[in-house]
Amino acid sequence: MADFTTIQFEVADGVATITLNRPERMNAFNGPMIRDLLAAFDETDGNDDVRAVVVTGAGRAFCAGADLGSGAETFDYDKRREKGEIADAVGSVRDGGGIVALRIYESLKPVIAAVNGAAVGVGATMLCAMDVRLASQAARFGFVFTRRGIVPETLSSYLLPRLVGVSTALEWFMTGRIFDANEALTRGLVRSLHEPDQLLGAAHALAREIADNTAPVSVALTRRMVLEMLGAAHPMEAHRLESRLMVARGASADAAEGVTSFLEKRPARFPMKVSADMPAWFPPKPPPFED
Repeated sequence: MADFTTIQFEVADGVATITLNRPERMNAFNGPMIRDLLAAFDETDGNDDVRAVVVTGAGRAFCAGADLGSGAETFDYDKRREKGEIADAVGSVRDGGGIVALRIYESLKPVIAAVNGAAVGVGATMLCAMDVRLASQAARFGFVFTRRGIVPETLSSYLLPRLVGVSTALEWFMTGRIFDANEALTRGLVRSLHEPDQLLGAAHALAREIADNTAPVSVALTRRMVLEMLGAAHPMEAHRLESRLMVARGASADAAEGVTSFLEKRPARFPMKVSADMPAWFPPKPPPFED
């Protein structure tokens, strides 16, 4: 297992918990956290005992955004690269949050956010790449980029309008205002609100629902099918993909076990593994980054 410095990583009962762990900085996002998150999702994908991932924060924040410790140079990539602060975390012109969000997008395991406190800037946008978002009633959110003289990042210009609609996404982006958990719920950013001491338990219960009852390969394929179809030009694209995967999965040992266990009224014991049994032709390879 990787040696993490900015996160905590635990696996128990089929669920991996990733805790952003810079509480003295409200879990502010920095280069080492980029590296740690990439390594953590490599760990979860490579471990067949992990069936779902929960991401939360230590202390009173989920993630308060980019670490502003570099002052006015915080978002000056050239100057920070000259100092050696981000060269190994992002490429020549790539947004570090976007690299993490793409890795979450490519995860073979479902990713559940347990937003325990402030989620601002990249702390808000990284949530958009996760599959389900639960929040504490004390959570606060802010897509504050226009108030810092920059623009939305971490794939949020693609993902947020698809989650909450174009009008809400534009309002949140253009005003950069902080809003509370109730607004996040009513406008579709989060699935449910919880008392602070019950949030993590609720997130783990949802993760256990997946871990205890579903075929890992089917979950991984279903997750990517939905995400890939976000940009489909016509329903026929979905029909082609669904048909091909139904033929492949229908003849699998998992499908036989799913039907047999149902008829025998017993819990299913799905034999196939994400590490070895995903179709070679799906998920597709991401397109290259070209400046």
